[in-house]
Amino acid sequence: MILVIAGTLEGREVATCLSQAGYAVLATTTTEYGAKLIGPGDFLEVRAEGLTPEGLTELVQERGIRLVVDASHPFATAVSHLAVEVCRQLGIGYLRLERPSSCLPAHPLIYRVCSWTAAVELAGQLGDTIFLTIGTRHLADFMTGTRAGKRLVVRVLPNAEAIRTCAELGIPGSDIIAMQGPFSRELNRAIFQAYGADVIVTKESGDAGGVESKVSAALDLGLPVVVVNRPALNYPHVVYSVPAVLEWLRRSEQDEDCSGGSRSR
Repeated sequence: MILVIAGTLEGREVATCLSQAGYAVLATTTTEYGAKLIGPGDFLEVRAEGLTPEGLTELVQERGIRLVVDASHPFATAVSHLAVEVCRQLGIGYLRLERPSSCLPAHPLIYRVCSWTAAVELAGQLGDTIFLTIGTRHLADFMTGTRAGKRLVVRVLPNAEAIRTCAELGIPGSDIIAMQGPFSRELNRAIFQAYGADVIVTKESGDAGGVESKVSAALDLGLPVVVVNRPALNYPHVVYSVPAVLEWLRRSEQDEDCSGGSRSR
């Protein structure tokens, strides 16, 4: 059985494609909302649960997992570190499906930073209405680090957990946009205008995360964009597309056959 750490668009795609190819697949997501986005399949099982060292180790052993395909978000570094370490300890395969980075232009209105502290400080310098398209994990950084008088508009996923996080941080409902992306350039532009954004903050989460359409829309309006660079990890094995996962599996199975090893889907 193959374990897919999903929760992203490419995670959902690879879980479906592997099951359609006849592989038994167990896909995990952090939330029930993410689990519902994965379509059903004859060889596909989906679980919504957070992964811990003990939980992942037990899951791998109980379900006979022989390969972990890590298709987690580029910024979910803790999950990737965990998966790499558990696979190493148990002697099973690990493959990272990495979302390609966006090819953003060199532009005076695009500000790249390498930390959330820098993003908070810079966004506060660039405008009074800060439009955040960063998910919920680092909203608290902006709530505590942004100077008084600044307005934070947040766009998050339309699930109860995200809305609850925003409410607990004291973000008014009028400044919460709960929508499932990615969004077109035109829609982003209309939303930025409607909320009177002065500066956009986003993560370098790749085209699948809608980065290029956000940046293009902001530049259309003459708005500065703060882009938080993705963390760099040294993965044991990396591919950059769903077809490449299938090809990697095919080559691995051929190598096992040539060496006399046994394999099971």
